[in-house]
Amino acid sequence: MPSAALVAYGVPLAFAWTMYVAKRQRVETESEAKRAEAREAGLVEPPTLHPKIDPALCMGCATCVRACPEGDILGVIDGKAELVEPANCIGHGACKTACPANAITLVFGTQTRGVELPSVDPAFRTNVPGVYIAGELGGMGLVRNAVEQGRQAIESICGDATPGDDAALDLVIVGCGPAGLAASLAAKEKALRFVTLEQEKLGGAVAHYPRGKLVMTAPFTLPLIGSYNYHELSKEELISIFEAAASKVRLPIKEGERVAQVSKSGDAFEVRTQKDAYRARAVLLALGRQGTPRKLGAPGEELSKVIYRLVDSQQYRGRRALVIGGGDSALEAACALAAEPGAQVTLSYRGDAFNRAKPANRKRLTASSCRTLLLSSVEKIESQSVTLRVGGVTASVANDVVIICAGGQMPTAFLRDIGVEIETKYGVP
Repeated sequence: MPSAALVAYGVPLAFAWTMYVAKRQRVETESEAKRAEAREAGLVEPPTLHPKIDPALCMGCATCVRACPEGDILGVIDGKAELVEPANCIGHGACKTACPANAITLVFGTQTRGVELPSVDPAFRTNVPGVYIAGELGGMGLVRNAVEQGRQAIESICGDATPGDDAALDLVIVGCGPAGLAASLAAKEKALRFVTLEQEKLGGAVAHYPRGKLVMTAPFTLPLIGSYNYHELSKEELISIFEAAASKVRLPIKEGERVAQVSKSGDAFEVRTQKDAYRARAVLLALGRQGTPRKLGAPGEELSKVIYRLVDSQQYRGRRALVIGGGDSALEAACALAAEPGAQVTLSYRGDAFNRAKPANRKRLTASSCRTLLLSSVEKIESQSVTLRVGGVTASVANDVVIICAGGQMPTAFLRDIGVEIETKYGVP
């Protein structure tokens, strides 16, 4: 006969263990299903910074799974953590911080898909002394990460400072997105003589997000201003925070001034824009990776009805719109336009499926009134129509506006003109 103590303690423990094992099996089954779905859809390549898990160190505790703010990006399969929805990973890095076994390394690219990045050391220095890079251009696109990099880059610049041309500024900051704004605030805090140049307007790429688009972030701190405890903000709310911060401390930001050239001039750099020239002992590039929209090269693309960003869908109510592209920005634009009264929307994509888009956006598209043309490409754009080639057949589509969402081009030529080395990463930090 078992003792009373064995019954009293053993039965609850056995029950708890049984429940734990059942839950573990259920979680693994769900993870396997998500991995299979991603593979079937061809969504197997992470677009940016992502976790690489060492199975020899991983304990399968699922701490990383719970830590990810994006949801079920990670899962546990056969007792080990795995990236089950790679295409939806946006590089938060919370998994690495949370891992108790130090089994996670954050890397760029994979063995099959390289990612081009400028050569930057941990102190944000490039191979060109005096030229620094922070934010999305260096691979960090999240608001919190970019803000922190902007602040840290100023610390490095101040630490590296050497006496030079007294007539020169201490620093020129190129770009005023999250990294550039934070760097500007930190430079102001350090009493540096500097100017910030933004080719369009404060906010950088964020300013061109569609109206109402939610921006995923994490609590962040702006130098001289303070902390913001948000995990999700609309584009308008984030821009409002940036504008208030810039106004409060009177940052020397010059909007609408695109940098054309950065060259060495004596012991300083000469930064030329289409409007002016500036001399500075250091230059911080806080640019986006895709600042220049990728064009189609189709006849008629120069017409005024062709745009490369949808900012406000309301202005296209009752109009005939053609959206071109197969990523999240294209699907988001098409769905936003289709929701406007009287709008007639066609989405054209050269691929046979929207494999690069998030599942939520694919579901929104399916539920919308948008007409979808896969395996299609633009032949010619005219004032009242667009000629498409669809599955080998030419068709004319009546049209008032064309929105091209084909991504952007990293400023590789600009960087190489400065002398900054570009490297391709295949699954390495």
